[in-house]
This record gives sequence, C-alpha cells and structure tokens, in this order.
Amino acid sequence: MAGIYIHIPFCKQKCSYCDFCSFPNKSGYEEAYMACLYKEMELRKDELKDKVFDTVYFGGGTPSVIDPKYIYGAMKQVKTLFSLSKNPEITIEMNPGTVTEEKIALYKRAGINRFSVGLQTAIDSQLADLNRIYTARDFAHVATLLKGENFNADVMLGLKGQTMEDIKKTIDFAVLGGASHISMYALTVEDGTPIYTDYLNGELPDEDTVANWYEEGRSYLEEKGFHRYEISNFAKTGRESRHNRNYWERGEYVGFGLSASSFMHERRLTNTFDQDEYMKCVLSGFLPVVDCEEVDEPTARFESIMLGLRTAKGLDLSAFEKKYGSFFDRYASAYERTKDYMTVEGNYLKIKDEYLYVQNSIVIEYMEEEKKGD
Repeated sequence: MAGIYIHIPFCKQKCSYCDFCSFPNKSGYEEAYMACLYKEMELRKDELKDKVFDTVYFGGGTPSVIDPKYIYGAMKQVKTLFSLSKNPEITIEMNPGTVTEEKIALYKRAGINRFSVGLQTAIDSQLADLNRIYTARDFAHVATLLKGENFNADVMLGLKGQTMEDIKKTIDFAVLGGASHISMYALTVEDGTPIYTDYLNGELPDEDTVANWYEEGRSYLEEKGFHRYEISNFAKTGRESRHNRNYWERGEYVGFGLSASSFMHERRLTNTFDQDEYMKCVLSGFLPVVDCEEVDEPTARFESIMLGLRTAKGLDLSAFEKKYGSFFDRYASAYERTKDYMTVEGNYLKIKDEYLYVQNSIVIEYMEEEKKGD
C-alpha cells in the first residue's frame, strides 16, 4: 500500500526556525489554491487508478489555518478519485492557535482520525522566541477538544534558554493532555531563518547538550509508557504513525500541492515551490513537476539501509537480500567498522539503543562503501 501527502502552504506567521514552503497572511489565495490542488488530483487519477492508499496526511504550512471546508473538499476528492484501504489513517497537522471545536468536528466528518499538534514547548517565553502564535494554555484547550482522539504532540529540543526540566514539563504537559504519540526532535537551524542569528551568536545549546537531553527525554518517555519506534518518534502501543512508517520502509507515496514530493516505481518527483507557477501549470492541464529523479540501484540500496536503521526495529536483512543480495557480503568493511554499535536480532540488523541518536555517523560508513563500489 501507499500514502498520500497533501501540502497546505498557508500559515498565520512564519516561525523563527521555519524553512518550509509556507506563506503567512495569504488567506485570499486559499480558494484558488485548493481548486488547483483538486485539479492536480484529477490529473493523476488514471496514473494512480490501480494503487490502494493506506494513509493520507495534510501537512504544511498550517493546514488548520484555512477554512475547514477545503480540507473536507480535499478528502472528498481523494475518496472520489482514489482507492483507500478499509481503515485508512488520515492525519492533519494543527497549530493550537488556529483550532476550534467546529473545525475539529468537520475534520472528523471528512474522515480524519489522527491529529498532529505542534506543541514544541510548554514554556510560553520559548514559544514567543520561536514566533509561535499560541501559548501553552491554547494547547491545553486543543487537547481538551481532542479528548479520546489519536493525537501526536511535537516536542522540540535545543531551544534558546531551554533546560532539561523544561523538556520534562513539556512531555508531562503533552501526556497529561492525552497525546498517544510524541515526536521529540532537535531544532534544525537553517541558514536564512531568523533563529540562525541566535545560532551564530552561540545562544543555542550545543550538540552534546542536546544529545544528553534526548537520552534523558527518551528514558522519561519510556517511564510514561511511550516506546521509541524511530529516532524521533515515541508512541503508546498501537499508536505508531502508519504514514511516517511507510516513509521509513521506503514505501511509495504521492504528493499533491506546492513543493510536494512523490515516490513511485523508483522515481522521485518534486513539485514547484513557486505558487504562481504551480497554479499556471495545473490550470493549463500540466503536472507542476520541476524535478524528476530516477533512483538507481546503489541509491536504493543505501536508502534502504539509512531508513531501516532509523527505526528501533532495524533493517530487515531478509527483505534486503531478496532485492540486493547479502548485506554482510556487500558491506563487509563498513560492518566491520560499525559492528560495535550494532546488533542482529532475528532477521533484523539494528543500531543499539544507546547509539540510535547518532545514527548518521554510523550510516555514513555505508554511504562511503557504496561510493567505493561505484
């Protein structure tokens, strides 16, 4: 099965760390953009007629900032044009400062059954530094509206002025609010974003500090009943994100909307990031694709390793061998250099728990080995 991603580029204001394709205060474009998004789906219906989709994910931007009728319309279009599995997982990202009881009611009517709420931190002064448009109290209100629902809360590490006690308070806040899934990840500082100045001035926690916080946070989440199933993702049993898991298993997916990516038949497509270009292409009957990459076998092999080793379960050695041959024969040298950080459990090769956070430094050895093979 495969996944569907739908990009909603609108938001109320840019967060200080945001490098995503999003546009603040352009609500006047919502109707025209969504009409184009519906049409883009129509343009791909024949290509995707034989696919069964198990997940749908509304990301952004801030999907919850637009009129919920457009989310309802997008889901109606998905159900009309494409085949969904019997019990699909349908997720929407929400900013606590843009959510109402009426919106959630319409989302549920549309079939949305999973919600991802951007908490980031429960410390209001840190939210203000991030240029978030809500307070911890707003998150608590949204959590009340979502009582009994399957929802994720984001927790960000590495913020200006942050302490481990702040992180524990944020985790407690999310857990007490009823979150059944928590995404805990380090702040990524991108050049060109406002927060980059804080980074240059040395005002953000260093990598070692963040790594220590991550380990303490991981242990704290496990005490709360959340198991880690991927580097940044923790869930109550049965509440793992099926949509994200599809990415980590290198499954196929199709993306609709500005900047959205698709991966089908070992081919990766990326839509334009320019809103005017996107709308002109779609209205003219053309797909708004600006980049198309045929994924060759060496790249596919490395992606399988990289993504598999991000998960707590690890890389499926049997599945890898069926596609590419013996893992240990092909990567003997890289494995010899990294074996102290890894373990084999059944048919799975996994990074030991204590080293999973530094997965990139381990995986790079396999990239170098792949390059030598070329």
